[in-house]
Amino acid sequence: MTLTLEQALTGISGILVTPFDRDGEIAPQRLIPIVDRALGAGMHMPVVNGNTGEFYALTTDEACTMAKEVAGIVNGRAPLLAGVGRGIRDATRLARASADAGATALMIHQPPDPFVSPRGIVDYLKAIADAAGLPMMVYLRNDAIGTAAIAALCAVEGVKGVKWATPNPLKLADAKAACDPSIVWVGGLAEVWAPTFYAVGARGFTSGLINIWPERSIAIHAALEAGDYARANALIDEMKAFEDVRAQEMNGTNVTGVKAALLALGRDCGPTRPPSAWPLTADQQTKLDGFIRANKLT
Repeated sequence: MTLTLEQALTGISGILVTPFDRDGEIAPQRLIPIVDRALGAGMHMPVVNGNTGEFYALTTDEACTMAKEVAGIVNGRAPLLAGVGRGIRDATRLARASADAGATALMIHQPPDPFVSPRGIVDYLKAIADAAGLPMMVYLRNDAIGTAAIAALCAVEGVKGVKWATPNPLKLADAKAACDPSIVWVGGLAEVWAPTFYAVGARGFTSGLINIWPERSIAIHAALEAGDYARANALIDEMKAFEDVRAQEMNGTNVTGVKAALLALGRDCGPTRPPSAWPLTADQQTKLDGFIRANKLT
């Protein structure tokens, strides 16, 4: 039975890569074995057009196509979360395309505009909600807007959750206390930070690891849901080398590490697009290869 959105938000939001072919064009069908394995392992909600999907390296046309193609690949087997963002006209266009494709909800990237204002983001969310009529998850990468502003975002009709992607658990706790209890707070810094965020009330987490080792992500989630932090941390320790590679070069190897691992495992999804780093350096590749061997992923 397909999960409800609320159930899926408390699970694993698997941020899918965007595959490219040898000519650099998007190749969404290369995701089929990746999505099939992840859903078979128990991934709760696939995410298209997230940051691991190189959202900001895609054109809006490409992002619209990815939403449509991934919805077809998922084919109703799980709720689909579709990322939208950029300028308001691109965001509303992509929101409508995602709704038409069959997305369950929208993940709203925090606007990178140099002149963004907290109350402007409220208007941004309202415009997207009006355009698509879908539930929304706010993707918060910068909590400097403050607790009151975060509460204002969560009060926008249609907002169901927040992807908390800043390493500030105490601010997460403050924001959670200031908002409606129905809002789902999702750990947005992958498995490594999930126990810390769970400790202050988050449920579920986002994952790039899901592209290559979904079984481990599911095991970590199960341990956290059971309150077994010792087991969760032990499982995380065994995949930490992967996240360490992804965190290098100011996080410029974040997607590189995932795509390099997919290539090593025979699931070529092409390179990353600049300004992401590609390929890994020799030292980074050695660390990644060691991670793959140590965990018998080949």
